[in-house]
Amino acid sequence: MAKLFNSGCMLLLCCFFFEATYAQQLYELPAGAETQWISLENASGTKGKGGMENKGAKGHAAEWIKAGERKVMMDYNGAGVINRIWMTVIERSPASLRSIYIEMYWDGAAKPAVSVPLGDFFGIGLGRRTAFQSALFSDPEGKSFNCFIPMPFKKHAKIVFVNESKQNQLLFFDVNLTKVKKHPQEIAYFHACWTSSTDGKPGDDFEILPQVKGRGRFLGTNLSVIPDKIYGDTWFGEGEIKMYLDGDKQYPTLVGTGTEDYIGSAWNLGPFAHLYQGAPIVDKQKGQYAFYRYHIPDPIYFRTDCKVTIQQMGGGGRDKIRAIVKAGGKVKPVSVMTQNGLIKLLEEPAYPDLMDDRFPADEWVNFYRVDNYSATAYFYLDKPENNLPPLAPLTQRLKGIL
Repeated sequence: MAKLFNSGCMLLLCCFFFEATYAQQLYELPAGAETQWISLENASGTKGKGGMENKGAKGHAAEWIKAGERKVMMDYNGAGVINRIWMTVIERSPASLRSIYIEMYWDGAAKPAVSVPLGDFFGIGLGRRTAFQSALFSDPEGKSFNCFIPMPFKKHAKIVFVNESKQNQLLFFDVNLTKVKKHPQEIAYFHACWTSSTDGKPGDDFEILPQVKGRGRFLGTNLSVIPDKIYGDTWFGEGEIKMYLDGDKQYPTLVGTGTEDYIGSAWNLGPFAHLYQGAPIVDKQKGQYAFYRYHIPDPIYFRTDCKVTIQQMGGGGRDKIRAIVKAGGKVKPVSVMTQNGLIKLLEEPAYPDLMDDRFPADEWVNFYRVDNYSATAYFYLDKPENNLPPLAPLTQRLKGIL
């Protein structure tokens, strides 16, 4: 296998998305590897112990999880790699899919490496579902959850389903893994976190991934925006992605050119779902957008720390923005695109104020604004725990989606 890292790098195992586990060819039979499935029909995955209830005839395919209850889906001792997770629940409203969340613990850690609302974790934000497929997630008909991210562990793995919704949930699931005696290389652990922001001031960047410390790889994000109605039909997506790596302070090492640019589109945004980038939800009537970008062909590594943000910035015509200001909307003009080039308002304080008649009409004005942002960030880290804050309380998770 061609090395994707410098020799000795601990993160070699993170990069096998295009190949089978441990980069074997499909026809290879790796020594010592065993296939196991964890489900309600075989909770331990033990050899020869599946489907024992009801004399082998569909005895325990699903289970009701009461409102407020925690259900341990997987509590597994040994080394292995989770290759696929599938599940579904009977009630899939946005409120339910933000109220339920999933936790994952590796190698006996007390703190979860993953703590994310159920719907958001599986590739689409806002607690919404639609049929789509990406390299990491799929939902064939808008009613199920599939994840194909490899999740290695050395001695123990635990997955917990937490029902904070007001309803009992009928849960079906299976977790497909490869059991190994020992990993051939040092591993990096899979992590995911959920963040949101519904207030602030113009110029505040939204943190997709707060600064995480350690050595690892940023795998990507699914990001959601609910534009504030006060901004009317002006465009929200001028914000540039910023990635602060390995000690970056005021300015990042990696920076994009705009929101729809980051997910591989251009000039406004329509619905699409591709392997590494997509926008499954573009609902202009409701004012809801959910999109994703996965850095599989363009890996992003970090040695000591990583933080990922996106600017809350939109664009529109002068007169529309004037109306927003008069209505009490939060606005800070940033630049004006004219036929003669970009006028950088933050660097030209002598330029006329937005309300001044000398400010050009019918030109595109980029401006800071404040909308409802949320994101799930996926990454690998060289340790089973991370330094990030816990999942936000339910009241915060439900803001704007009800």
